Amino acid sequence: HVIQILSQEFALSQHPHSRKGGLIGLAACSIALGKDSGLYLKELIEPVLTCFNDADSRLRYYACEALYNIVKVARGSVLPHFNVLFDGLSKLAADPDPNVKSGSELLDRLLKDIVTESNKFDLVGFIPLLRERIYSNNQYARQFIISWILVLESVPDINLLDYLPEILDGLFQILGDNSKEIRKMCEVALGEFLKEIKKTPSSVKFAEMANILVIHCQASDDLIQLTAMCWMREFIQLAGRVMLPYSSGILTAVLPCLSYDDRKKSIKEVANVCNQSLMKLVIPEDDETDEGKQSLSLQTEPKEESLSQQEVTSSGCLEASSDSNLSSASVFNVSSTDRVPVTLNLDGIVQVLDCHLHDSATGMMTRIAVLKWLYHLYIKTPRKVSLAFIADHLSVILKDLEVLAEIASSPAGQTEDQGPCDGSDMRSELHIPVKASQLSSSGMKGMECSPSTPTMNCYFYKFMINLLKRFSSERKLLETRGAFIIRQLCLLLNAENIFHSMADILLREEDLKFASTMVHTLNTILLTSSELFQLRNQLKDLKTPESRNLFCCLYRSWCHNPVTTVSLCFLTQNYKHAYDLIQKFGDLEVTVDFLTEVDKLVQLIECPIFTYLRLQLLDVKNNPYLIKALYGLLMLLPQSSAFQLLSHRLQCVPNPELLTKTTLGFKKATATNIDYLELLQHFERVQNKHLEVRHQRAGRGEPPDRRVVL
Repeated sequence: HVIQILSQEFALSQHPHSRKGGLIGLAACSIALGKDSGLYLKELIEPVLTCFNDADSRLRYYACEALYNIVKVARGSVLPHFNVLFDGLSKLAADPDPNVKSGSELLDRLLKDIVTESNKFDLVGFIPLLRERIYSNNQYARQFIISWILVLESVPDINLLDYLPEILDGLFQILGDNSKEIRKMCEVALGEFLKEIKKTPSSVKFAEMANILVIHCQASDDLIQLTAMCWMREFIQLAGRVMLPYSSGILTAVLPCLSYDDRKKSIKEVANVCNQSLMKLVIPEDDETDEGKQSLSLQTEPKEESLSQQEVTSSGCLEASSDSNLSSASVFNVSSTDRVPVTLNLDGIVQVLDCHLHDSATGMMTRIAVLKWLYHLYIKTPRKVSLAFIADHLSVILKDLEVLAEIASSPAGQTEDQGPCDGSDMRSELHIPVKASQLSSSGMKGMECSPSTPTMNCYFYKFMINLLKRFSSERKLLETRGAFIIRQLCLLLNAENIFHSMADILLREEDLKFASTMVHTLNTILLTSSELFQLRNQLKDLKTPESRNLFCCLYRSWCHNPVTTVSLCFLTQNYKHAYDLIQKFGDLEVTVDFLTEVDKLVQLIECPIFTYLRLQLLDVKNNPYLIKALYGLLMLLPQSSAFQLLSHRLQCVPNPELLTKTTLGFKKATATNIDYLELLQHFERVQNKHLEVRHQRAGRGEPPDRRVVL
């Protein structure tokens, strides 16, 4: 009855002095009751907590002092009322009056001591309140919340880890606070949780926290993003395939970080580990049908390659560790009775990868990672990937080429005024053969040289080498996609550089049959593709040293294929040299393939590309070697449709009797600083090599080229 009088008539009175007297009286009653105060705690605490909201700061201080005395006497008996006490204290922690705040801190420490020494704390009942209060924006309230989380985490009998999914999002939001002290406290709390996760991973609810990490891995705050990425890395490596259903979200967060610059180097490195670890979780069993997946269960992916492991500091971020392997305590295996089937959401992953490929803002390293993912998925899940990618297959190839083109043109690979890439000299000039210096193909051995064109770098040349190697090892790729790939590269990069470098590489190609096929492909692209219009115009007149340099470079490789060499001479209007080459054809071994190429060349002459050549037939006086070269082709052909086509064309040439006048001047001056005799000798040497190789293949019983018995 006394407590009721003190509460109703004094503590809750309208008069401030009466409220003060009531608070002092309630505290005195608690002290007088001693241990028995626990029987009346509800009646004692409620009016005091009401005064926490009083407008008078002195009254709030008296209320804080009164509650301190009540709690001090009751000790563990106040725990059933912990939630209302915590709620009141969280408000006082943000009180603007320093005296009230100081008093609340004393009460807070007392309450923490009681919770720490007791084993009756109701964590289940407290979590909803903690989840609500953790989203406070007030710095002091945040500091109060973090301090309590640290206390509860340190109590052995309280397993706060089970309820981490309830508060993890709020913790990451507090990590972005403007106060350095609060950020540091939050880092420590997150670090403690992560240590606990690594000790007892089997009891961690990884799946419930995956999406929370995905969100914060995309945060604009560097500390939040780095910490979330560290957690994600640990989750992927500890939980294994449990994380697969969240792969699309993880990739959405991780992939953009791979293109960060050195200012965010730490985030980039951790994101790279996350990406590699996640990729290893995709296994061939993911390609099975739903019926076949009954045996596929949650398992930790074995660490086939040791990723650079790092330890988590008290701040929750990564620190380099000399131990490159996860300790046995860091890995858990789900028991056979707890295994649950996991389904790889391939459609979601494909959608994320596709978005990054089509986004023009996507960085180069991110694009490379996307392409690695596409390749990995195709290797591990070919049946499902083929269905998912069938519509976008062409798009993927285009984006692939864009990435490679970006690397090849990157300033990072420029060798001008820098040391050679990877210790090898990737730059040397291909000079036009002049009579004073007879260059030979034997003087340009090895793959260490490349054309020195202005925009070329060592990455570009390596890319060209690897592309040709790929074409050589996968002839099907060359047949089905080769022309498309080269044409797209010509759009993305400098076409002259591409042809210059490929010709230079093919000059050293040991597989002569491939060299001939590749030259034929390049020549067809050169003569027919709209993307090469400017390059054809550049070669048509050979007016500049650069164009003559390019012609000589192409010519030397084009010699792997006699007919393409003639077509190059037609393109560059070197008609006399074309005639000289055709004269040499009599010494070559004539095959069906050879005649087929002559047939195709005749068809090309009738195309718009060679309109200028056909018009020059009207000027017999100045183009006698053109007419003689065409008649030479006519004499090579059997009686076929191509023979009839070229014959009809030559019948349209006016004044055929002038064909004998070969000594007349030319309207188009020949480039006098090109040694055509040396080029002709080079052609003979290359063709002799081809003849030797064909005979060697025949001697080994390999299928010979199709031959014509004349």
